Amino acid sequence: MTRQRSASVNRRPNVLFIIADQLRADHLGFGGNVIVKTPHLDALAAKSVVFENATVANPTCMPNRASLMTGRWPSAHGTRCNGITLDPLTQTVPGSLGAGGYRTVGVGKLHHQNMGWEFEPHQADEIQAADPLLLERGVSDARRQAFSPGWDQWENREAHDDRFIGLPSDYYGYQHVDLVIGHGDRPGGHYVHWARERGVDPETLGGPGNSSSTYGGWDQVYQTAIPAEVHPTSYVSEKAIEHLKDAAGQDQPFFMFVSFPDPHHPFSPPAGYSDLYDPAQLPLPLGFEQDHSASPAHVRDMMEHRGEPNADPTMTWAATEEQYRFAAAAQYGLITMMDEHIGRILDELDRQGLAEDTIVVFTSDHGDLFGDHGLMLKHFVHYRAVTNVPLLVHVPGSLPRRTEALVSSADLAPTLLELTGSAPYRGIQGRSLVPLLEGKTEQHRKALLVEEEQPFGLEGLPGPVSMRTVITLEGRLTRYFGTDITELYDHHDDPGELLNRAGHPASAGLEDRLMRTMLDEMAALADRGTAPTAAA
Repeated sequence: MTRQRSASVNRRPNVLFIIADQLRADHLGFGGNVIVKTPHLDALAAKSVVFENATVANPTCMPNRASLMTGRWPSAHGTRCNGITLDPLTQTVPGSLGAGGYRTVGVGKLHHQNMGWEFEPHQADEIQAADPLLLERGVSDARRQAFSPGWDQWENREAHDDRFIGLPSDYYGYQHVDLVIGHGDRPGGHYVHWARERGVDPETLGGPGNSSSTYGGWDQVYQTAIPAEVHPTSYVSEKAIEHLKDAAGQDQPFFMFVSFPDPHHPFSPPAGYSDLYDPAQLPLPLGFEQDHSASPAHVRDMMEHRGEPNADPTMTWAATEEQYRFAAAAQYGLITMMDEHIGRILDELDRQGLAEDTIVVFTSDHGDLFGDHGLMLKHFVHYRAVTNVPLLVHVPGSLPRRTEALVSSADLAPTLLELTGSAPYRGIQGRSLVPLLEGKTEQHRKALLVEEEQPFGLEGLPGPVSMRTVITLEGRLTRYFGTDITELYDHHDDPGELLNRAGHPASAGLEDRLMRTMLDEMAALADRGTAPTAAA
């Protein structure tokens, strides 16, 4: 039964922002996947505006999550790579909405601060050799001294395992947070204590060592022993539903960020979801057996070591056919489970009479190569599978449609500020999607810039790595600055980006046009967040 809610002419809309972790756009039914079952998201997409060319500002967790909440590219907000805590004075969407009277809630994985993971030994050695000042604590220590002790430790995994730690009442604009730290079947944060209250300790029951069904080809694929009802996905939906019940009947509008830590690896679905998909029935993806002779040296090196995961379990590597199939089947199970729980949240939104007053957003922080071009995971390559993310926006009363306009993750911040009637702030680089949502235009941007910075590299690509990519309807150009490596793809003749044409005489005109566009886009992202206070 749906609770009836009295309409308020001047009521500002609620915002329910749902985000998945490491989910490419075409691993969903509404994204064109005919195998994975996502009926609840498909139904939401059917009444929303779906952005088919939504692209990240950076294909890495912390940088793009910061871009989503600030409307700024990483080179401006400062979280250029994982491991750089977001400046606590940064202006954010939840901060702006909270200042305007909204109740702001974060549920699940935020990842605005470091989780406490150290560099792999070989990465630390490379950083020490190439850029030793990067590991010096001087600047960061000075920054720490400007704030109260522990200001940058709120998402430290180890601390949360020891005891329940409530987050501040203005954590990057969130007035309340139910926190998940990490991924897979045994993340940390508030989830751990919730699970323990239900008789399950994720640290002792989770992981491949406790699994009754593992895949020997990759330790990131297994059936978790954590029951489905105590899985992190269940925690996120349960907490979101609790907050929706609290919001019902109140005049105060809410902004709720609901962040699932799945389907990021390890791909460890619980019983009931681990065998939903048969690995043998999954087709091989785009370019799985492609010729990489024209690809950058680091990609060729991965292919030469096919079947050997990187020593760092988060890094890109080349999978065998079997490894891909087993990983995809497990990931699809996680996606279907997440979809079911999103359905529960949306049902509760309707049950509480909130649906007609609530904008719903669904997206991901970045994609996953997941077999495209023979590669897995992310980092050091900008193929579409990792830069293209699902994005739908449902505004009650608006007509559903699909658009191929080029849009960025950074565009969501100004969009939500405009839709909620909230004041913008200086330094926003994204552009509001409202004209697209209203059907007033079909063009939003002529080009999109993607940034990636890494303090270390890998075989064939020494660190520190600084990548910039420009994407247009005409093609994609990627420069690895400090090296002679360039990638160029002609989207008219090669929409799948299977042949790197950089340096080819026949593609010189395209390369020149895209290089000029890249320079223009980089110049446009110069930080203008600090205002002059006088003429001189």
